[in-house]
Amino acid sequence: MTKPLVTIYTDGACDPNPGPGGWAAVLLYRGAEKVLTGSERHTTNNRMELQAAISALEALGGSTRVQLHTDSEYLKRGVTEWLSRWIARGWLKSDNRPVLNVDLWQRLHALTLRHDIEWHWVRGHSGDPQNERVDRLAHQAARKQ
Repeated sequence: MTKPLVTIYTDGACDPNPGPGGWAAVLLYRGAEKVLTGSERHTTNNRMELQAAISALEALGGSTRVQLHTDSEYLKRGVTEWLSRWIARGWLKSDNRPVLNVDLWQRLHALTLRHDIEWHWVRGHSGDPQNERVDRLAHQAARKQ
């Protein structure tokens, strides 16, 4: 049986950075949608980008095919380029310093093993309606702090 395909858009916001932050995700499946948001009192933009993806993937049921769209190069490059090297090096970067946000990267890594994820980078503020939407939702969540 073919796994369901879910399209996800995520974004994180923090203003100032570090400071109050928010994240948002929109999950789309067969004409239905689910909107997730959250915030933290003191955080960074990168942590909010990671949290958005983690929360979206955690909201899925069993193993799922996912097309995940993000405007965060940190998130996309981290998961598609850097993650395997960090793991091989015991969560150390190439300069032997610890990976920042390792707690979230470890959670995200576990989710990448459960789901079949295609990662898509979207240029921020370029008119993609869903990317603009999650940007607004993430900023609204951050302002709630």
